[in-house]
Amino acid sequence: MRSAATCGMCLPFMAQGGKRVSAQAPGFGIYIHWPFCAQKCPYCDFNSHVRMKGVDEARMVAAYRSELEYCAEISGRDAVVTSIFLGGGTPSLMQPETVAATLDHVAANWHIAADAEITLEANPGSVEAGRFAGYRTAGVNRVSLGLQALNDGDLRRLGRIHTVEEAKTALAIAQRTFERSSFDLIYARPGQSIEAWREELGEALAMAGEHLSLYQLTIEDGTPYSTLHKAGRLVIPDPEQAHALYELTQEMTEAAGWPAYEISNHARAGAESRHNLTYWRYGPYVGIGAGAHGRLRRASDDASIATATERNPEAWRDAVERHGHGFIEQTQLSAAEQADEMLLMGLRIAEGVDLRRLQALTNHRPDWQVIAELESQGLLVASPRRDRISTTPAGRIVLDWIVTRVSQGLSPVPFGHLPVV
Repeated sequence: MRSAATCGMCLPFMAQGGKRVSAQAPGFGIYIHWPFCAQKCPYCDFNSHVRMKGVDEARMVAAYRSELEYCAEISGRDAVVTSIFLGGGTPSLMQPETVAATLDHVAANWHIAADAEITLEANPGSVEAGRFAGYRTAGVNRVSLGLQALNDGDLRRLGRIHTVEEAKTALAIAQRTFERSSFDLIYARPGQSIEAWREELGEALAMAGEHLSLYQLTIEDGTPYSTLHKAGRLVIPDPEQAHALYELTQEMTEAAGWPAYEISNHARAGAESRHNLTYWRYGPYVGIGAGAHGRLRRASDDASIATATERNPEAWRDAVERHGHGFIEQTQLSAAEQADEMLLMGLRIAEGVDLRRLQALTNHRPDWQVIAELESQGLLVASPRRDRISTTPAGRIVLDWIVTRVSQGLSPVPFGHLPVV
């Protein structure tokens, strides 16, 4: 892959057009969706599909190449890619050669920062773990493992096809192979007690190297879990118990030096997922592959374009082969829509929303009476200069309501007026 010249310093700075960019800059990301799994998990509503006859990976790579080229025509080729994320589905079902070819196509269309974060999601089956060396050679430097539970009974109930032993083996291989690693766990599982989660989370913190994603189980419409739940055959913790599990999660991770930098994501200082921070800081990103979403800045006029692709993998691939892309949505977002999205994403993270950037990007600013009201309720906090707002731990529990309240108070200001602090 070709790389942009760097300033010779380590993080938190990276080269971008010859300039230093601070660690809180949103960056420019590439998301590549691999929509296939070996088996569909009963709780999952992601765009993932099982193909028993296998996948034509050469055709997938060719389709990725076409869609990347199409996106580069929209965004321009001067941007520096700061992160690439191969998500799914189960990207670790890909051959390492497929990953290498896809990353090469990214590099053929944009510059890649020398310290770019390149993440691949993986399931911890032993066959997939054996491919890790090939992924590292291809350019992957961070892996995110879907462990989901640390006891075999719950793994079976979650529909996972690996065991705890396989998960621990895969994690050890990942930590030896890649510079950075993370893994996911699901809590508030059926029948899970506070003490059982305390023990499991303690074990996870001892195993993890730098980053953990800890998701509370939710029942998603259209999944087998939803059907069972509606029939009364799947009972999850009630809201009070779920809240207690959430509070325990925050207490234990904070005490271990892994504070929540986003509602469900915990990391040691400096080990946050740069790619996910691009989303939450409302940076531009390309989304390719079946069912992928993106937010592009159009090079010709700097307009923000929301993109979405066809969800069915074969229909997406066929569309790309006919038209050069599989997009079913390319919508120019209004300033107000961008402001709403920036609040929705930014209030998820501990650092909050940069109001100067919000105004510069969208020409909108919040109503300070609303901010003051939420501050008085202990749900929101503003920086001393009043140029950043963030949710408190109590506010994150009612995040959707807070976003609605702040969004309702947004108002446009004349372009060219400096943000008021």
